Amino acid sequence: EVQLVESGGGLVQPGGSLRLSCTASGFTFSINGMNWVRQAPGKALEWVSSISSRGSSTYYSDSVKGRFTISRDNAKNTLYLQLNSLKTEDTAMYYCTKSDKIPRGQGTQVTVSS
Repeated sequence: EVQLVESGGGLVQPGGSLRLSCTASGFTFSINGMNWVRQAPGKALEWVSSISSRGSSTYYSDSVKGRFTISRDNAKNTLYLQLNSLKTEDTAMYYCTKSDKIPRGQGTQVTVSS
């Protein structure tokens, strides 16, 4: 059974930083491209970032490019998302996903507010 457990969210002021983590199990993490997606209240699911299986290629939505950094540690079956220069519009539930971009975990809430 595929399990993805997100953590690291919280309440932060505009301009602040957070590091999200996602621990994967139930599949061969090291051969799968992975994604982060987010969903703000009342809005559709939004793709945020992708990373190739070995971490050599990364991709970002225009809304987070230059502020967020995706990375992975295949030895630890863990995916990361470093969030810098946070804005109020980054407030959302964040999920890690496999290549199908379907959330399976409980997500981790990021709230950016002064």
